[in-house]
Amino acid sequence: MNNVRFYRDFMVCLGLLFYVQTMAFAGHSVSAEAVLYSSSTNNIRYYGKNVHRRVPPASTVKVMTALLVLEKLSLDKVVTISSRPSRVQPSKVNIKAGEKYRVKDLLYALLLNSANDSAVALAEAVAGSEDKFVKMMNRRAKELGSSNTKFVNANGLPSRKGSQYTTPYDMYLIFKQALKQSFFRSAIKKKYKNIYSLSGRKIALKSHNTILFKGWKHTVYGKTGWTVKAGQCFVGYITKGDNVGIISLFGAKKRWKDIKYIVSKYGDVAI
Repeated sequence: MNNVRFYRDFMVCLGLLFYVQTMAFAGHSVSAEAVLYSSSTNNIRYYGKNVHRRVPPASTVKVMTALLVLEKLSLDKVVTISSRPSRVQPSKVNIKAGEKYRVKDLLYALLLNSANDSAVALAEAVAGSEDKFVKMMNRRAKELGSSNTKFVNANGLPSRKGSQYTTPYDMYLIFKQALKQSFFRSAIKKKYKNIYSLSGRKIALKSHNTILFKGWKHTVYGKTGWTVKAGQCFVGYITKGDNVGIISLFGAKKRWKDIKYIVSKYGDVAI
């Protein structure tokens, strides 16, 4: 009898949970222009919308920047900042010409604060110039199967050098590769981080991924992006047991509600 009562109560609770989740998203339609939500563990696609459409990537470009840096440089390598990073537009952390930083600290600035000046400094550290680094980015994208992607800079800002684009599927492949890097996985989980120049100047970082501060049961870790043309963008991952689901979303008007809706409804993860 106790087992019957337990099963009945369990099903009632399950039904109430489903009802609450359903009502939370009543009438919601995905605002994003293009989305892919897929398991990187078993390659099951949970949800797709225009997955091969070319879209402006905004600061999700920095996932590729970070990946190349991690593949090419030691985390403890010291980088001397040139005059060029200070000339880029915000978002930036205002690193100064002549200062010296370790690669790992510039990567934290890149991934938490989405620092455009850090992106340029790291590109120069890897390739000598940002232009040469961009050629490496595009070559690496092709190697990963991201054939509908073109980068024109290391930070994702609009550029006079031409338009840059990616697709949800292409960025899924790039992010999947980046997740193989332990530093990358660790960095995108941080809410705050202090970094220091070698002379001791402190820069306090706070993640632009506001999803980390929302108190959801399951957190989606990743990289945000936004420009006027690109809209709200995001590429990140969420775990359920041993499974890793990657969501790649572009051109959204309600980024976080889209993500919560897609992950909860199609990935069966209550957040």
